[in-house]
Amino acid sequence: MFHIDHNFYALISLIFSFVLCYKVIPSIIKVAKLKNLYDEPNHRSSHTHVVPSLGGVAIFLSFSLSSLILSNGFMAKELKFIIASTIIMFALGIMDDIVNISPKKKLYGQIFAALIVIIMGDIRFSSFHGLFGIYELNYYVSILFTIFVMIVITNGFNLIDGIDGLASGISALCTLSFGIWFYITGHYDYAVLAASLFGALIAFFRFNVFSKKNKIFMGDTGSLILGLLLSILVIKFNEINILQDFKYAIPCAPIVSIAILAVPLFDTARVMIIRLKNGKSPFQPDKNHVHHRMLSLGYKHVQASLRIIIVNIIFIATGFCLSFIGQYSLLCVTILMGVFFSWLPSFLLSRKKPKQNIKIEPKQIFLEQKKETENIAEGINA
Repeated sequence: MFHIDHNFYALISLIFSFVLCYKVIPSIIKVAKLKNLYDEPNHRSSHTHVVPSLGGVAIFLSFSLSSLILSNGFMAKELKFIIASTIIMFALGIMDDIVNISPKKKLYGQIFAALIVIIMGDIRFSSFHGLFGIYELNYYVSILFTIFVMIVITNGFNLIDGIDGLASGISALCTLSFGIWFYITGHYDYAVLAASLFGALIAFFRFNVFSKKNKIFMGDTGSLILGLLLSILVIKFNEINILQDFKYAIPCAPIVSIAILAVPLFDTARVMIIRLKNGKSPFQPDKNHVHHRMLSLGYKHVQASLRIIIVNIIFIATGFCLSFIGQYSLLCVTILMGVFFSWLPSFLLSRKKPKQNIKIEPKQIFLEQKKETENIAEGINA
């Protein structure tokens, strides 16, 4: 019988998922065009043309099949519940992409998917790692806190899916960070899971960013799945690091997790604060996200996405490199960086506008004075 060393399962799952997603996307685009399943531009859109928005279908198929085929029994107990929750998110997203469903129904669906993973799969936060003096969590508190975190992460990724390459690029970066750590610490079950997702994401990224003929969006189907799966990786990362008795254990795992997911978390927090400050519902859509500010500064989609991804790399490097300084110190550093990078585009935009006015104003004054002089001359001649 053909035998594959367990060290290679993650690599094979990555390649398999990439190839499958790469081959499936053109077929999905054909179906979307035949059935007129497009993302129509509106007042909040950053694009001007209709684009198929079923890329999440390809991500779902590639991730699910790769995980199921190549998990090699590593996580037989947990995988079935992860896939079940992913199917729920897939159904929720596909309904929203095709017929639009209310935010309340989406929230209920997210809670249901989270409960399957938490209660049946027993994938939940059980400790705060001593943060705020809290260690082990009560079972019911653990469930409620895990639901809250999963919903925040899921909707965070849903909200940053506004320009080409941003949601898939950030997701790929976060998945790669967790996946490498799972691999080097010998947790091949979650390394395979991360590799399957990463392979699908980089294949999707190619079509979303670089293809003109076969351009596609991931839609809510993709962003909801990404949020669910990354929240699962976050939970497992924190649970493994409760005990610090192994090589490559990460101190301050909760804060390092925040650093890895910095862009969706801080951008969501910033937008919610702005909406509440303006007396609006925190769930009311607008164009106050960092990526909208980057577009207003004159960057193209790819330019804006790459700059935001680089910022997230800085957060990740800072989190891992400074994990030894302690929970509170690292939390302060992460929050300060989050505030700085979240508000920097708005600050640059506010500086840009007055400069534009200074350039235009003298010309306007000159034209008005010239017109006034001509009027006076006409009056004298008359």
